[in-house]
Amino acid sequence: MFLTLIIPGPHNPKSKIDVYLQPLIDELKVLWNEGVLTYDISKNTNFIMKAALMWTINDFPAYGMLSGWSTAWKLACPYCMSQSKAFFWKHGGKCSWFDSHRQFLPMDHIFRRNKDAFYKNRIEKSQPPRRLTGDDVWEEVCYLPKITEVDPCICDGFGVNHNWKKQSIFWELPYWKTNLIRHNLDVMHIEKNVFDNIFNTVMDIKDKTKDNVKARMDLKEYCRRKELELQIQSSGKVLKPKAKYVLSSDQQKAVYKWISELKMPDGHASNLHRCVNTRDGKLIGMKSHDCHVFMERLLPIAFSALPHHVWNPIAELSKFFKDLCSTILRVDDLLLMEQNIVITTCKLERIFPHGFFNSMEHIPIHLPYEARVGGPVQYRWMYPFERYLNRLKQMVKNISHVEGSICEAYLCQEASHLCSYYFESHVQSLRNRVGRNDDGGKHDVVQKTLSIFNHSGRSAGTCKSRYLNDRELTTTHLHVLLNCEEVQPYIE
Repeated sequence: MFLTLIIPGPHNPKSKIDVYLQPLIDELKVLWNEGVLTYDISKNTNFIMKAALMWTINDFPAYGMLSGWSTAWKLACPYCMSQSKAFFWKHGGKCSWFDSHRQFLPMDHIFRRNKDAFYKNRIEKSQPPRRLTGDDVWEEVCYLPKITEVDPCICDGFGVNHNWKKQSIFWELPYWKTNLIRHNLDVMHIEKNVFDNIFNTVMDIKDKTKDNVKARMDLKEYCRRKELELQIQSSGKVLKPKAKYVLSSDQQKAVYKWISELKMPDGHASNLHRCVNTRDGKLIGMKSHDCHVFMERLLPIAFSALPHHVWNPIAELSKFFKDLCSTILRVDDLLLMEQNIVITTCKLERIFPHGFFNSMEHIPIHLPYEARVGGPVQYRWMYPFERYLNRLKQMVKNISHVEGSICEAYLCQEASHLCSYYFESHVQSLRNRVGRNDDGGKHDVVQKTLSIFNHSGRSAGTCKSRYLNDRELTTTHLHVLLNCEEVQPYIE
């Protein structure tokens, strides 16, 4: 069951969100300890229903509000915690996770001994950070103050030894420390941010690229990459050399032209043609799902002009998100992904400058573990809630009374939906309306056959019959075999 919380008011509650969560926590305690008398319609009897909160689904800033661990600065990672190797770079004033991933490699991996491709003159000998259990985390937060009891305050050692701001109200639940995952990392926003960073940097989009002048000013201090360092000319002008991971202007124009002419299957993604600004050379209005499709399907094709050693890790990262977001996950595959994403991230560190790596480039290291424990990401990301919030925003007709507009429109929809059950069968309503692409034609009769063909439908447009050539026949045959439930036992 999904519990969606809408907090009224113009301001973000931040750590004070625990005040709003108090009624929810009280009811969850009752559902765990005493239970609630509930009617079972299948058995026509009453029973005592008990329930537990498995985890919360939130984006990264909300992660900090709910968990109490601030997701900002160099200790932002809620898994590495105080063992993070992130650092502040001088001129940019930002936090970088550059060279924070070699510690996850096997001890005998060749990358650990490389002094030139990563943080210069550093050999990585440390072990990966230990993943804390619920009991370990409880020992750290049990002495922290609760927001519901005292005003928000900064605890001693904040930002140096820890990032705790409070003891979350969820720790009042007696079973909370036994949960393997308490707050989910949102794959939707992580994937979008990673895509934005890669696309903006490779396409060298002004004011959005991570390879900016400030990053190049600090490059000499952290990396050994003479070809990327700023060059001061005799006239005093500072020149930023072009990097191998940046497309030329002609290649960029070819990518934008390709995107503008791209045609997608109906309903697969929005019209990307409207997102291309060829004059300024950038993508505008890209929604999270558009970035999801681009990241997993189009990114390796769009950047195929890059040198192979640059293109290869980008393609590996694209495949990682594609495999992670698949509807079927296998434990063996996730264990392999957990190893491969570390190597892929290290390959990216050998190419991109330190300014490219913020917390969003680091978090994918921990996503396979969460998928292994919590299951497919489709049940633990923000897409359902973001779409529903979009519907709620469309209900707002009076800006000064936002909550009233939403409540009134919701009640109106609920009442009209109930009334639609009493309409005559020929009256069209939301409950029985035809599909968007239904032209009123007669559906083909589905014969009982293999599961892959057992779907209702009909031919679209002016279809003509023709014979397949040998290659098409082999490809079609292979597609049927790989996607047919009846064949899976033989494959296994």
